[in-house]
Amino acid sequence: MRTKYLRVPIINRTIVREIADLCKGEERKGIVIGAYDACGAPPGEFKLTATGGKVDQECGSRITSVLKGSNLRQGGVQIISDLSTEYNALAVAGLGPEDAGYNEAECLEECKENIRIAAGVGARALQDQNIGVIMVEGFSCSEAAAEGAALAVWQYQDLKDKVNWAQESCLELYDDPDRDGWNSGMEKSAAQNLARKLEETPANIMTPSNFAKSALDALCPCGVHVDIRDREWIESKKLNGFLSIARGSCEAPLFLDIAYCGGGEGDKPVVLVGKGVTFDSGGVCLNQCGHMFEIGSADMAGAAVVIAVVKGLATLGIPININAIIPLCENMPGGMAMKPGDVIMSHCGKSVLIERSDHEGRIILADALSFSAVYNPCLVFNIATLSRGMKIALGNPATGVFSTSNSVWVELVRAAAETGDRVWRFPFWKAYSRHMTNHRSVDVTNTALYPGGDPCTAAAFLREFVPPCVDFVHSDIAGTGTVHVGECCPYMRQGLMTGRPTRTIIQFLYQMSCPNDKAVPC
Repeated sequence: MRTKYLRVPIINRTIVREIADLCKGEERKGIVIGAYDACGAPPGEFKLTATGGKVDQECGSRITSVLKGSNLRQGGVQIISDLSTEYNALAVAGLGPEDAGYNEAECLEECKENIRIAAGVGARALQDQNIGVIMVEGFSCSEAAAEGAALAVWQYQDLKDKVNWAQESCLELYDDPDRDGWNSGMEKSAAQNLARKLEETPANIMTPSNFAKSALDALCPCGVHVDIRDREWIESKKLNGFLSIARGSCEAPLFLDIAYCGGGEGDKPVVLVGKGVTFDSGGVCLNQCGHMFEIGSADMAGAAVVIAVVKGLATLGIPININAIIPLCENMPGGMAMKPGDVIMSHCGKSVLIERSDHEGRIILADALSFSAVYNPCLVFNIATLSRGMKIALGNPATGVFSTSNSVWVELVRAAAETGDRVWRFPFWKAYSRHMTNHRSVDVTNTALYPGGDPCTAAAFLREFVPPCVDFVHSDIAGTGTVHVGECCPYMRQGLMTGRPTRTIIQFLYQMSCPNDKAVPC
């Protein structure tokens, strides 16, 4: 969707400054163009995009000559070197069928996703050729092209000696007037890449205090208000579940209270809640070493996505009011750590039995969800790596979502189709709630009474603490928000954190705030 955002002038200067910094000293240039599968033609035949056709004419049809019979397919890329004195290399990326559109069975705007893939694989192929300045054609949707390319070339090299850094490339739009769409895509992908950076940073560096500092650095320049609440404040608000998890670590817990006021003064806010466990050892119920290495330091992915979403909303100037709350702590097996069998009194007054200390996320989120009532929200949206069962159920192609509102779910599906970062609905059935509440001596237990259905019982647990009469969405990103593997989203590098579903949530909140703006066909 090419969106009509309210522009914030300082952001454009920031983008220009960042691009200028990346491009210092770089001379090698490249260009990314696209090629469609030729309709009805035999394999190996193709049709260049309009921009690709112009470039081909300028270089005496050399592109057509080189590609003939190359069997370039969707998602593939062909590098052609030394086409002209201006460009050191050209990447032709396969776009698939030219008539791609919305695929109802896939819940996906395939045209836009094909563009992301083509722009991404093309830009990354040039980056791997040590191209420093990459010009990307807008295809038929410059916003999608910017997203795919920017997500593809992102790397995490902060901890490496600069002499060992791989090529850093900057991106520019080529031969397309839709500069607004390109800038929107760049800012959305920059937000997602911010989440990826937070997630990639090791837990000994990304402690609760350093995460809070990173949030300040990212959000305050955008005009977002950030309060960092300490243990004394947390105790005064009786967030006892949160404190019980934090007791096992020497790192002090913190509670981030974030406000973005882009909407009207009387508009009810949307409350975003993010799980901020900066390292999850499992507590007394220790996780296996492999699991700790894989997800232990990424258990704050929900918090990272919340920071990224607020950053994206602010830089794009989306007219909506947001309150975001993030409980930050470590889950460690120290001498003061909570024990299986402990009972705590949550913020809302419900007693909670701790059966497993490695189910800590739902405990800290319960207090945060209950606390959200102070904002009088119209919607509470929770994002968390909550259940390993969600990763088993869906893998990484889609985020599992629970919603109490059908209308909210419809908008979320539409946003996911637009961004290519899809969602799938799971049930909020009473049967799952009974699995968490039918206990003889406490109100709620943090582990289901019966085996199976862990994503659903975890969501049912959270629902017990949501303010009454408020729409609630729980997004379990255990499968999508961690390390990227598999064939989904090939514009992102394998083995790096994904930052998902940042763009989907930004798009969803934009649709909420601007309901009369319709999607522009690809």
